[in-house]
Amino acid sequence: MNKKPSIPPAPLNKGGGDRRGDQITRNKPYSWLEKSLESIHRAHWYRSVKTIAGRGGAVVNLEGREVVNFASNDYLGLAGDDRLVEAAIRATRDYGTGSTGSRLLSGHRQLHRDLEEAIADLKQTEDALVFSSGYLANLGAIAALVGQRDLILGDRYNHSSLKNGAVLSGATILEYEHCDRQDLEAKLQQYRSQYRRCLITTDSVFSMDGDLCPLPELLELANTYDAMLLIDEAHATGVLGTTGAGCVEHFHCTGKPLIQIGTLSKALGSLGGYVAGSKLLIDFLRNRASTWIYTTGLSPADTAAAIAAIHIIQQEPERRVRLWENVKIIKQNLIQKFTLFPSESPILCIGLESPQAAIDTAKKLQEKGIFAPAIRPPTVPTSRIRLSVMTTHEPEHINKLLQGLD
Repeated sequence: MNKKPSIPPAPLNKGGGDRRGDQITRNKPYSWLEKSLESIHRAHWYRSVKTIAGRGGAVVNLEGREVVNFASNDYLGLAGDDRLVEAAIRATRDYGTGSTGSRLLSGHRQLHRDLEEAIADLKQTEDALVFSSGYLANLGAIAALVGQRDLILGDRYNHSSLKNGAVLSGATILEYEHCDRQDLEAKLQQYRSQYRRCLITTDSVFSMDGDLCPLPELLELANTYDAMLLIDEAHATGVLGTTGAGCVEHFHCTGKPLIQIGTLSKALGSLGGYVAGSKLLIDFLRNRASTWIYTTGLSPADTAAAIAAIHIIQQEPERRVRLWENVKIIKQNLIQKFTLFPSESPILCIGLESPQAAIDTAKKLQEKGIFAPAIRPPTVPTSRIRLSVMTTHEPEHINKLLQGLD
C-alpha cells in the first residue's frame, strides 16, 4: 500500500540556507494589533475610559471637573443611595467580600435566594435565577434553551449579549427588521417548520434608541408558531410599568408565557443579572445554564444592595413619577430643535450625521459642563448623542442641558 509522503517542516535558518527561516524569525504574531488600532482611529471608532471620582449621581466629578451626568443608566438614582450602601456593608460584614465558589458548590447564601424571591415578586413570575451579570444571563439562558437543531429569530438591533448567546447556542440564526412584525412573521412562515424548537429574542427597551419592542404582537406570533419568546428587560426593570416591573407590566402581559432576562446594574443600582419565569424554566436553567453553573455566585454586597433597591422601588413609586416628568420636559424641548429618535423610555437620542460630529458635539457639551456620550458605529448604525434621564435631575440640571445644546 502506497503511503503519501510526509512534508517535513521548514528548518529555521541558522546562518544561511532556506530563507523561510528568516521569515519565521522576523514575523511578530502581535504586529497586526497596531495596524488594527490605526484603522479604528481613522474611522473615528476609537474609545477610551473616562474616570469619574466619588459616587455616581446627577452631578459627578469627571476627570477633575464637575459635570451634569446624562450618561448614566442609574435611572432612579439608587446607585449612590445610602440604604443600598448600608445593605452592602452589612452583608460584607456578615458574609465576607466574595461568595467563594459557584452556587452549586460553596457559593450559595440565603441572600441569593432572598434576591431571587424578591425579583420573582417584582416581576410576578413563579421563580427567578440570579447570574453574575446580565450578559451572562443572556448567554447562559439562550445556549441552554436551543441548540444545533433549532432556530433563533432575533431583532436586528438586539444587544450584543443576545446576539452572542445565539452564536454560542449553535442554532440557526435569522435577524428580522427592527420591531417589524411583518418581517418576523414572514420568516416564521418560511422557516419555523424546518426546526425542532424556535426562540424569538428581543430587547424590551432598546438601549441605543430608547424605543420599545411590540411585545403583545411578539407574544401573539410566538403562540401562533409554537415559539419561545425571550425578552431582555435590562433598561425597563424598575422604570416601566405601574410597579416598575418592566415592559411586560407596561404592556399588561404579566403572567403570559415568556422568558424575562434583566440586570441589577441599571435602575437597581447594583451588579448582576437574572432570568425570571416559570418554576420549570428556572429549575432547568439551574441544571443546564453553564454561565450560572460554572461561575462564582454574586458577591454578598451586590446581592444585598439589589434586594434593598427592589424594596425601595416597590415602596417609593414617586421616584418613577419624577423620572417621567423629567423625561417629558426634556423631550418636549428637544423635539422642537433636533432630530430625535422615537423613544418611549428615559433614553433620548439626538441623531448626527457622522462619527466625528458626534465626537465634536460630546466634547463641546463637556466643555459646557454636560456629560452626554457620543455613540458611534459599530455600536450603532448611525451616530448620535445619547441622553439618559434620571429621577435625580433637578430643574437647574435640565436647564443647563438645554442651554448647552442651544
